[in-house]
Amino acid sequence: MFSSKGITCCHRLTKFLGKCDVSPKYMQVCSLKHWTPIEKFDDIPVPEKTKLTFKNKVPQNLKWKKSFKNLKDIRGPATAANILTEGQYGIMATTGGYLKHGHFEMIRLTFGRRVDSNKVFARWRVNAPHKPVTKKGQGQRMGGGKGNVDHYVTAVKAGRLIIEVWGKAELQEVMPVLTEIRKKLPFRSKIVSVDSLKEEEEVGKYLVENNANPWTFEKIARENYLGVSKYLGPYDYKWFGRYR
Repeated sequence: MFSSKGITCCHRLTKFLGKCDVSPKYMQVCSLKHWTPIEKFDDIPVPEKTKLTFKNKVPQNLKWKKSFKNLKDIRGPATAANILTEGQYGIMATTGGYLKHGHFEMIRLTFGRRVDSNKVFARWRVNAPHKPVTKKGQGQRMGGGKGNVDHYVTAVKAGRLIIEVWGKAELQEVMPVLTEIRKKLPFRSKIVSVDSLKEEEEVGKYLVENNANPWTFEKIARENYLGVSKYLGPYDYKWFGRYR
């Protein structure tokens, strides 16, 4: 039920609008929009093999059948395959770790099924599994020497590219596939592009040059404030907390 006051107010409003000229004086006219041109990707080279190649599970012609752990293989920054050479985008490791043959197959199959190989191409930036990992059988007693070779892995350092992607596609189109692959890797990683790597380098230089805080990790470690040297190792003095 409407009140009488509300009905009278509506009548007054309609009378007022009837007396006033509410029609627009200036009509909107369609005009040309200044849209940015669509990128056609005409200058992108097409490789001979557009898909990721298969990596062998067991390497051939190894010099040694077994090897030590050598944790230095996954510690510190990568000195090779840390720059995009041919591709536009890629997956880069942010921490060290090992890639098994199953991870290579996961990357190859996921990328091959989700992406059109005639438009988007990819290539490996890591070697096939070549480092032997030994394992003893369940329930065996201690001793008896080193166990038998169980599988082979590839050591990856922080800052190393796993795959490199390029083709007739933007980053938003390839992002879902790269995100799915990145989540299944055994170490932390991130999706990078040529622009993002340049931006990270510029931001890093800016932070170093314009740092207003004098108490950096390097200063505290070198001058041994509060006796911190007994808690630090040789790699802390080498990279100053960047790669742990």
